[in-house]
Amino acid sequence: MHSLSTFDFLIRLSAGTGCGALIGVERQWRARMAGLRTNALVATGATLFVLYSEAVGDTGSPTRVASYVVSGIGFLGGGVILRDGAGVRGLNTAATLWCSAAAGVLAASGHLSFAVLGTVVVLAVHVVLRPAGRLLDRAPAAGTDPDATVRATVHLVCERTSETHLRALLLQTLAASALAPRGLRARREGDTASLRATVSISGDVAAALEQVISRLSLEPGVSDLHWHMDDEEAERERPPALA
Repeated sequence: MHSLSTFDFLIRLSAGTGCGALIGVERQWRARMAGLRTNALVATGATLFVLYSEAVGDTGSPTRVASYVVSGIGFLGGGVILRDGAGVRGLNTAATLWCSAAAGVLAASGHLSFAVLGTVVVLAVHVVLRPAGRLLDRAPAAGTDPDATVRATVHLVCERTSETHLRALLLQTLAASALAPRGLRARREGDTASLRATVSISGDVAAALEQVISRLSLEPGVSDLHWHMDDEEAERERPPALA
């Protein structure tokens, strides 16, 4: 019967966790929902499940366990996919978690070089193909005006004690991105405060607001942060802002 030594266990576990952490570093740097710890934990969990089947000596078990890992990560990835107006957010995050689990499975099965190569490819997709995706997004579709101006709203929920600081930081980051707010609303409920800044943007809305969202997401007092396309009818139905 094949017996997995403690040394082999540690090597494979370290490799799986390390691959997930490398993928997570890039996600954390981009201020995405699933960052360093999430990807590292997903890869560690996938590695541990497959290592268990290796440790008990069932030669057919690792493949079977790996298939269960794929299904489980599918449910986990579904939890980070959110609907945002007419669009969907979190697809890249879900796919990245799936790739982190795959790297963990490869490491657990002893194919350390394959796990590292897979990690490099995942990082290359995020780093190299990102500019290509932006270039394609800038290509105007038939019958559309690439210079059309649209309105978007940045929504931020924070601790009430941090409201003054975050209000100033929100205006500062908008100004640094050459975005002039058309309006700024504040609402306070208990220990939390909600800030809404409406801006007019020409061109790619996501690219224009990326720096703003990334900077504000680093603040410890922020509990919710997102943006959405402004709807004129919804705008009229909003209650008046508090002073």
